[in-house]
Amino acid sequence: MIRWLKRNWKFLLGVLISILFLYLALKGLQFDKVWDTLQSANYIWLIPGVAMYFLAVWVRTWRWHYLLRPLKKIPTRTMFPIVAIGYMGNNIYPARAGEVLRAIVLKRKEGVPISASLATIIVERIFDGVVMLAFVFLNLPELARLTTDSGFVGSIQSLAVWGAAAFIGALLVFLLAAMFPKTAENWANFLIDHLIPQKWRAKVCDLTFRFLSGLESLRSPWEALMIFFTSAIIWLLETGKYWFVMHAFPFEVSFFALMLMNGIVNLATTIPSAPGYIGTFDAPGIALLKAHGVPGEIAAGYTLVLHVALWVPITALGAYFFFREGLKWNGEYPETEERK
Repeated sequence: MIRWLKRNWKFLLGVLISILFLYLALKGLQFDKVWDTLQSANYIWLIPGVAMYFLAVWVRTWRWHYLLRPLKKIPTRTMFPIVAIGYMGNNIYPARAGEVLRAIVLKRKEGVPISASLATIIVERIFDGVVMLAFVFLNLPELARLTTDSGFVGSIQSLAVWGAAAFIGALLVFLLAAMFPKTAENWANFLIDHLIPQKWRAKVCDLTFRFLSGLESLRSPWEALMIFFTSAIIWLLETGKYWFVMHAFPFEVSFFALMLMNGIVNLATTIPSAPGYIGTFDAPGIALLKAHGVPGEIAAGYTLVLHVALWVPITALGAYFFFREGLKWNGEYPETEERK
């Protein structure tokens, strides 16, 4: 039992955090009214919402194709199933393991080194974080008006400041490493020589330089601007899904309010939780809508349906591609050069 707890403590911690967030999300709600809201919703609006989301996933695929061009030119249509598998993995495995999964699948199908493709995935996540924070900062005047006794929303301003420092700081480090590769390699060699034991240095050095090769797409300001622009398009399309799903329920807030909700809930899902971002997605979303004057039961019904609509379609599609590739749930894959 103790051994099992030691091996699974991260998963258990995530479950406990999800339970806490679910308690905060559902506290004080009348569940019969939530059920009435779900029964009366006009679910036909989910069709254009899901279509909008898959368009965003296609643009995500194009962005990854764009980031990978210096390593290997791979058609977007070839990469779409790999991206779907990755997002399925994020939804069912803990700790966003789908990001590693899609790097492994890309290695198997196209021979791209795992460490290099992981570098491009991290770049994606950094740009996503910057765009999410931009959504929050664009709505700071509105947010300031909502912060009086508004639960999670009340502390989001300070969280946005710290989050901005973290994401923008990481982005600057990556941009500098991409624009000055020789300097980055020299620093990497210095740190490896002074911090890594002798027996591991060769392996760490090899992985580090492959990782740095994955940053080549950031070597010009134009390339970085293009990735940022694409990231903004992705998240605006996803906000479009929030907008369509809203029409299934008897309330209306502005598109900017939904941009703010999108930014807040996706920043909140970086907190460790049970697979599928249970609780960490729902609690801040409900709190924000309540702060905009939406009744709690309607806010809860909308957020639940939105969460399911974001989770089920891409997970089902990713599972289809997963089994089509002959992959296994237990993570047993043929050995690759980097994993031997």
